[in-house]
Amino acid sequence: MSLLPLSPDELLSTTRSVRKRLDFSRPVEPEVIRQCLELAVQAPTSENQQSWHFVVVTDAKPRQALGEIYRRGFAHYLQHVLPARMAAAAKTLTREQQGTLLRVKNSSQYLADHMYEVPVIVVPCIQGRVEGLSNVERAGTWGSIPPATWSFMLAARVRGLGTCWTTVHLSMNKRRQPC
Repeated sequence: MSLLPLSPDELLSTTRSVRKRLDFSRPVEPEVIRQCLELAVQAPTSENQQSWHFVVVTDAKPRQALGEIYRRGFAHYLQHVLPARMAAAAKTLTREQQGTLLRVKNSSQYLADHMYEVPVIVVPCIQGRVEGLSNVERAGTWGSIPPATWSFMLAARVRGLGTCWTTVHLSMNKRRQPC
């Protein structure tokens, strides 16, 4: 796979969460994912600890299960989080910014409806639990995975792949109930 001819500034300014423009029918070669992961693990970490890993999901059933978790998390977000954000936005954001917020909501709904169709889901995971750790230790644990994830997203972008940073699924526990 050839790399897109992007300058660093173009790469940084055009890597966004892609939802509506994901190509669900495009196969993604395992070698491309491996290349992106090899670059991701080069990211800076707290205390030089790589206490994280990535799970690559390509099989249909697990992708469907992850899609359902995301869909339920998004439904929870729509019902319990977004109304307060929209009310606050009405007071502080310009009409243009409010329009952007609505477009993001709509594209997020699209992703919730189609997440299971994504050919590859890459899940960044931390090892262990943070309960009982000091704030500094928690910050070090949580603070190390975003640079690696962002590096993965940049590596995917330059290879012509779309990615999306998601968090609404984190509100769901194992029993698929809101946390």
